[in-house]
Amino acid sequence: MRIAVASQSVSRHPVLRKELLELFPDCVFNEDLSHPRPAELARLLKDCDGAVVGLEPIGAELLCRCPKLKIVSKYGVGLDNVDMAACARHGVMVGWTPGLNRLAVAEMALGFMIALLRHMVSSCHKLKQGCWEKTVGTELTGKTVGIVGLGHVGKEVARLLTPFHCRVLANDIVDIAAYCRKHGLEPATKAKIWRQADIVTLHTPLTPRTRGMVGRRVLGAMKNTAFLVNTARGPIVDPSALKWALKKGVIAGAALDVYSAEPPSDMDLLGIPHLVCTPHRAGSSREAVLAMGRSAIRHLREFFLDGRGPR
Repeated sequence: MRIAVASQSVSRHPVLRKELLELFPDCVFNEDLSHPRPAELARLLKDCDGAVVGLEPIGAELLCRCPKLKIVSKYGVGLDNVDMAACARHGVMVGWTPGLNRLAVAEMALGFMIALLRHMVSSCHKLKQGCWEKTVGTELTGKTVGIVGLGHVGKEVARLLTPFHCRVLANDIVDIAAYCRKHGLEPATKAKIWRQADIVTLHTPLTPRTRGMVGRRVLGAMKNTAFLVNTARGPIVDPSALKWALKKGVIAGAALDVYSAEPPSDMDLLGIPHLVCTPHRAGSSREAVLAMGRSAIRHLREFFLDGRGPR
């Protein structure tokens, strides 16, 4: 079977590459294209029976150009880049396992919270420029943290917050009342979270319902001492609204690992001192990369070699 590996994280990982080649010697790896254009992606996947994809978009047009494709195996946990309906129409299976990088993302979100509250990044930049300024921050302990999206990552964030004795407000589209009672969380509406949280951390998938969810109205409802953390998906937050809120002091600061367009090009936004930003790496700890890569390989093995299809 001929397998195309679109994800550079898998293509460049020596262990994952070796394990793939042991099962599928006729692999094609994406060596050079960090963000392949549709035509480039189609050329890579054309004449292949299976594919490993990360954030690369898989839609109807691509599937039409790749008629031999039988399975798309996901490296990562978000499915917003995969048109599931189109895959179903074309008879293409999707191999996917949720929650594999939950701890990596949750730890990053917790790190963002502390970095924002204690002005760690801005203080670092100032000191490197010769400015000895002891900016006074606040402690995470005892703060009110709003978790929007109590799925795999949101639950892990809540668990990591336990020793900080925070008041945790949680929101999800499913009924979380029993889980919150068991774990000492407080179910809350989004409106309550916007109004009351010292830190709002986003952990929802990207759907038509969440796209642009955090705009001027939401940011304007937050406390001017509050911080926003987004390690979920970039388009959940309106970047122009966030820039407005940060520049006008509507909120105290924000941390982003994800962006509406990646890589981001708005250097004016990225240059705001009280914005902490990283290049979509929250879920990419060494441990999570191996887990996600091996899951993608397992789905291919089960589909082609074990005859069981993806789980």
